[in-house]
Amino acid sequence: MIRCLIVLAHPLADSLNARLAATVEAAARAQGWDVTRRDLCAEDFDPRLTAEERRGFYASPPDTLAAEKAELAGAEVLILVFPTWWSGFPAILKGWFDRVWAPGTAYDHAPGFGPMLPRLDRLRQVLAVTTMGAPRWVDWLVLRRPLARVLRLGIVKPCAPKARVTWRALYTAEAVATDRLARFEAALAADMQRLQRRL
Repeated sequence: MIRCLIVLAHPLADSLNARLAATVEAAARAQGWDVTRRDLCAEDFDPRLTAEERRGFYASPPDTLAAEKAELAGAEVLILVFPTWWSGFPAILKGWFDRVWAPGTAYDHAPGFGPMLPRLDRLRQVLAVTTMGAPRWVDWLVLRRPLARVLRLGIVKPCAPKARVTWRALYTAEAVATDRLARFEAALAADMQRLQRRL
């Protein structure tokens, strides 16, 4: 059974992001996957890296967030659902990366501070589902897709080099019409089927 971890990062239970998370969760369960869903805001996840965690980066990482780290380490599919705010991740999701993608879980330090040594060898597929207020041309032509590059090259590749990242962005999301949202959700359903075929 495919182990899938879904991480939602939006403070509103009735948000568009919550709807999209429910859409991908339903598709994952329909495909027979073993799904774990984390709603970071509903769970009141603390995004702040603790002093103990930071001191342990190059020594002995503390046993904090053990359940969350085990979920990440065991996931074959990771689905992130979040809004893009100020061209970046919401603070709570950035904190989840800081605290859960930790040394000893997502990677190890190389001797002499060389390139990170990846540990997420089970992770094969990452689907990022995000909403943006900006139109597509701003993200692509003006900003050059900074968040997609950070996720793919700065986070996933060093920790899970075998994983393939699929980026699905809903632009001008504050004024999304019903028909355009339906097309976006149909594209998500197709993404989920592609992920199934690639595993």
